[in-house]
Amino acid sequence: MRHYPAGVTVVTLNSEHGPIGFTATSFASLSLEPPLVSFNIAHTSSSLDAMLGADSVVIHFLGEHQHHLAQRFSRTADERFSDRSLWTPLDTGEPVLHGTPIWVRATVHHRIPIGDHTFVVGLVTRVHDNTDETPAAAPLLYYQGRYHRPTSLDR
Repeated sequence: MRHYPAGVTVVTLNSEHGPIGFTATSFASLSLEPPLVSFNIAHTSSSLDAMLGADSVVIHFLGEHQHHLAQRFSRTADERFSDRSLWTPLDTGEPVLHGTPIWVRATVHHRIPIGDHTFVVGLVTRVHDNTDETPAAAPLLYYQGRYHRPTSLDR
C-alpha cells in the first residue's frame, strides 16, 4: 500500500484521561446524505481504548505546512499534546489543532472490528473550512513512507 498516496489526517478526541490523538491516512468520505466519513485505527494503537469509548472525534485535514503535526501524532502518546500552544478544546471537549486548513467534528456512528484494525464511521456534525485564510492550504500527502506536497499537472 506504500504505492498508493493518501491524504494525512490527525484524529483527536477527549477522554477521561485527557486529550487523545493519532495520525490516520485511511480517511474517506462515505456518504453525502447523511454526511458520513470513516477512518481506521490499528488494534495495536495506544489510542484504541479511548477511541472505542469515544462519542465524537475531530478529524483534521493537514496542510502541507503541518508535517510536524503528522510526525508528532505518530510518536508516543505523551508527546502528542505536550505543547499547549498547538491546540485548544472545542466547547464539546475535543481538541482542535491550530492552523489546520479543514477540520470536521463527527459523532461516532459505527465501530467495526476488521482484521487488525477497527473501522470507524462518523456522522459529520460540524465543518470548519479555513482554506481561504490559510496561506499553505495545499494538502499534506503520504507516499512511499514520506510526506509530500501536491504539484499541479496543469500548465
